[in-house]
Amino acid sequence: MNNRSLALPSLAFASLLLFGCAPAAGTNGENAPAASSATASAAADPGHGDGHQHGSPSLASPTIDGPSDAALMVCGDQPMERLTSILDLEQDPHTVDDWVDDTFTCTYHLQEGALEISVQEAPDQTMALTYFEAMQALARDATPIEGLANLGFPAYETADGSAVFQKDSFVLKVDASGLPATLGPEGITRNALAYQLSTTILACWVEHH
Repeated sequence: MNNRSLALPSLAFASLLLFGCAPAAGTNGENAPAASSATASAAADPGHGDGHQHGSPSLASPTIDGPSDAALMVCGDQPMERLTSILDLEQDPHTVDDWVDDTFTCTYHLQEGALEISVQEAPDQTMALTYFEAMQALARDATPIEGLANLGFPAYETADGSAVFQKDSFVLKVDASGLPATLGPEGITRNALAYQLSTTILACWVEHH
């Protein structure tokens, strides 16, 4: 995969399993700013940005009461620390989170644009895989992430800067399509940024499985 070392997944897993992961405090409306209508629309429409068409399929399943601890981790300390480290930010970016249609979305407002990380929760792994496969089929310019880079999970990326992974009953989407092609002092591509943030979150999920 371009601009990416296969050592990155193991490094992300090793470091996070040592230091631990936790959901963000004050997410899902508690001590957090209200989500904008744009954020709510993005959460309701899994095709927002990241090369996906609008009108993506929805799971025909009972509504889940609220985001799980695993979903809340996308707005937690570890992704934030990874993001600020990669981009060498002087302070944490402002975030807004929302829960719509069984999808928890955390939007990071960077100077260059918005970065959205979302988790679609399904009742079980089979339903999550069905949803993932439908998303991949609808995505424009989707390329499977294969070999060691997918960490053993179904995964793909899109040309405009997103990475999507399916694990257990979750579909994780890191959408960097609203950012420039390269970012930060090292000129990391938005695809590489999306991938690295995905592995950070997946490492947290593996720890808490």
